[in-house]
Amino acid sequence: MAKLYVGNLSFEVTDSGLQELFSSKGFQVASARVIRDNESGRSRGFGFVELGPGEDMARAIAEVNGITVEGRALQVNELAHRPRAAAAGANPTAAVEDVGASRLSRPWDRVGATLLAKEAS
Repeated sequence: MAKLYVGNLSFEVTDSGLQELFSSKGFQVASARVIRDNESGRSRGFGFVELGPGEDMARAIAEVNGITVEGRALQVNELAHRPRAAAAGANPTAAVEDVGASRLSRPWDRVGATLLAKEAS
């Protein structure tokens, strides 16, 4: 399934509004999510849409990219999957060393740190 990044969203756009935007253009939407700030709950101005099976990602980008929704021109791109450390240009070893022992109290943090250390070596 094709996954898209949708940027420059109005802060009033909801998950259902984002899904409706793509559905109204004739696309089958598997999921749509507007990313919100954890503390305030306010939209961060971007979201992700996963198109249903068989949907044409290039056509979706061409039809929705640049259209104006609630006064803002949307930016739609293919979602690029990159490891966090590589995406930021950081050294994976440094990322592990920068994480203090107190942050490694959760089991999934220790596993992630171990995996990063193995990848770096």
